[in-house]
Amino acid sequence: MDTLVRGQSIDGAIRVFSIISTDIVNRAHEIHHTYPVATAALGRLLTGAALMGASLKNEEDSITLQINGDGEAGRIIAVTDSGSNVRGYIENPFIDRPLNKMGKLDVGGAVGKGYMSVVRDLGLKEPYVGQVPLVSGEIAEDLTYYYANSEQIPTAVALGVLVDTDNSCIAAGGFMIQMMPGATDEMADTLTASLDRIESVTSMIKKGMSAQDIIFEVCAGFDMMCSNEVVHPQYKCTCSHERMKRALISLGKDELDAIIKEQGKAELGCQFCDNKYTFSKEELINLREMAK
Repeated sequence: MDTLVRGQSIDGAIRVFSIISTDIVNRAHEIHHTYPVATAALGRLLTGAALMGASLKNEEDSITLQINGDGEAGRIIAVTDSGSNVRGYIENPFIDRPLNKMGKLDVGGAVGKGYMSVVRDLGLKEPYVGQVPLVSGEIAEDLTYYYANSEQIPTAVALGVLVDTDNSCIAAGGFMIQMMPGATDEMADTLTASLDRIESVTSMIKKGMSAQDIIFEVCAGFDMMCSNEVVHPQYKCTCSHERMKRALISLGKDELDAIIKEQGKAELGCQFCDNKYTFSKEELINLREMAK
């Protein structure tokens, strides 16, 4: 079972979130039939989204991350709620690339150059939208850059997805550390030194370290405490027959008339979970009346 925990230093100067997301990434792989590079790319974005969801206050709040690069991956989307439940989509799940110079999956090459947008829907009249250029396409660095430039919060993000020979995920997770008001340059230096010495996220998870263990490992040198509240995020789609019905109504009378005449029925698929919803001719006629 995946877990997400939060912690902070005793003095409140450092805030950290840590997640193990192996089950989430495997579920995404099962739905989208991703090849290894796509599994890593989508898995990292889903993991990053879940970490960001931990800071949402209200049940109806959500965050949507979207990467638009010029690489083979195409558009990548991840959506999270306040419980860090996520769903996602990658335009091209069948990416086949050689390993990068470090001997690892070439996520940056698959993503390419472009931009990342972050949409925070907090129940206000208009959602907050932030957009930054991609600095590497490796996703963790891009989220770090987003926080520094769009939210002015010094942040370090680490994400990892380890893929097996059968394309499934062996280990996935990440952490996000933020310097809060009151943090000093000395604290930043100590934290940087700690981050430079630690193993990769997936190495720590493979060793059996928990999300709590990872917090204490990456924040060695600080007096840390973890919240007693442990979240168990899931890959969770919110699609339904009712939502698809509203989508059809939104097309308008003329478009529904065309569908009735040309196809006699409609089948809509959810890009996040691949569920299919079929509407008969009689249902479409009723929806057309509602569209008036």
